[in-house]
Amino acid sequence: MNMLSHSWWPTTRRLLAAALLACGLGVAFAQGAPSQGAAPGAATAKATFAGGCFWCVEADFDKVDGVISTTSGYTGGTLKNPTYEQVSSKLTGHAEAVEIVYDPRKVSYEKLLEYFWRTIDPTVKDRQFCDVGSPYRTAIYVHDQAQLKAAQDSKAALEKSKPFKEPIVTEIALAGPFYAAEEYHQDYYKKNPVRYKYYRTSCGRDDRLKQLWGNKAGQH
Repeated sequence: MNMLSHSWWPTTRRLLAAALLACGLGVAFAQGAPSQGAAPGAATAKATFAGGCFWCVEADFDKVDGVISTTSGYTGGTLKNPTYEQVSSKLTGHAEAVEIVYDPRKVSYEKLLEYFWRTIDPTVKDRQFCDVGSPYRTAIYVHDQAQLKAAQDSKAALEKSKPFKEPIVTEIALAGPFYAAEEYHQDYYKKNPVRYKYYRTSCGRDDRLKQLWGNKAGQH
């Protein structure tokens, strides 16, 4: 009998993949990857999330008590200092992301993770709502071992308790170079509130979030 046909194989494969991910990122940190999370007693810490359109991610996290600043930008790709047009071509490998500086005395990284999940659709690959393509993938970019463990624990807990049937495809990856987006993208929801609200509504973001999370959807 082919052992690969056993029902336990898909679960075993997922567990193996998770273990390899943890091992790979752990080796990267051990080899000197920068630690930019919350050091003991630090006044500020950094978190990086990709959740589709960075205008929306920025607007969502600016509402969180303890978040000091948010910066829209690009990460996870191969080109240095990419432009919006280059990233939008889907050839550079970057994701639209937001770099968050927060006060760990007011909000924990675990709370940011919990909030992040409820502001995205984690069930679709290379897409968020009406935006399609790899720049709109969802991802948690971790800055140190503590963030890696917290992200993996958070994802595992969500997979057990999720209110929807679809699998979670959001990736967890080592944070690399982050390039701030052009100035007109920063605080777009404040600079262009009418256009931003029209985009967010017509894209169906909040309707889908309510469908996925119900009353647990992030506050917008």
